Amino acid sequence: MTTMPTQQQQAAAEFRRLMKWIVVAAVLMTIGALTYLGATGNLYPHMVVAVIGGVFISVLLGCGLFAASFYSDKSGHDRAVTDATSNASGD
Repeated sequence: MTTMPTQQQQAAAEFRRLMKWIVVAAVLMTIGALTYLGATGNLYPHMVVAVIGGVFISVLLGCGLFAASFYSDKSGHDRAVTDATSNASGD
């Protein structure tokens, strides 16, 4: 007999799936940027490192933070904070 996953387990599974897609998108964007730069001029090692650092890490960080905010909402963490702050203020 299988048990139904909780809301937090479902949110964590969805977060992991979304992060896999974000990594794929970041890799493809980095490859695209390196391809474009290679087609328009010479690629130097420091340029490759800068592009990987700039494109890959920026996409991963930006999209990852959005994914974390969606995870926080779907897992119920935001609701717990809202309830705690509304009880603390006496509302």
